[in-house]
Amino acid sequence: MLADIDIAARAWPEAHRVLADGDAYGLPTKHCSLFARGYAPVFPLQRVSAYATPFNILHKSADEITALKNARLTLVYLGLESGSDVILKKIVKGSSKQMEAALRHARETALKVSATVILGLGGTMHWRAHAEETASLVNRQPPTYLSTLQLVLDPALIDRFLERYGEPFHPQNDRAVLEELRVMIENLAPPSPVIFRSNHASNALPLAGTLPKDRNKLLTQIDQALSGYRALRPELLRGL
Repeated sequence: MLADIDIAARAWPEAHRVLADGDAYGLPTKHCSLFARGYAPVFPLQRVSAYATPFNILHKSADEITALKNARLTLVYLGLESGSDVILKKIVKGSSKQMEAALRHARETALKVSATVILGLGGTMHWRAHAEETASLVNRQPPTYLSTLQLVLDPALIDRFLERYGEPFHPQNDRAVLEELRVMIENLAPPSPVIFRSNHASNALPLAGTLPKDRNKLLTQIDQALSGYRALRPELLRGL
């Protein structure tokens, strides 16, 4: 592991942020601490972060999370995906209670969380519940950051997705996704500031703001896009 870090340091000597992929937060704490501390001597580090599942977060004690923060692993990326139990069950991502418990545990231990939501995941049948219940979950346990991805089904995985979904799935077009996003933001009123972004390349409409302060501004920008006064990102420029 440390040898790999040395190789990376020679290839990217100016790197100041490190993101450990593959649900790395699920590793034993001593291993997480080892790789997190291993970057400091060879990189001009500002932050070490890792991908995590709600179960990874819940399985770490407060002392373990503190130890990892002391090793500069201060942020985790959590695939929240949805606050709807119906949708979470369809995509085999646990339950909203588990997501909420993980966010609460992170908040109580001052672990920063960047949570992602997938727009369009409810299709034409469940889009409103997806938007409203996701907003409700975020309002109950706000993460530090909240961002959106727009559903793009890999052709190689469509059959598997449809099989697990358990009912006919009709995807949302861009306009419908914007309506979904509008409902979600309209219902977002977190008790503490949440930095919101929809700047991932999959999104039709890039947005940025802090909720709830910028909610009206974001809604206005969505309305402008729905009315044709704000351009959407061309499909050829979108990607995963």
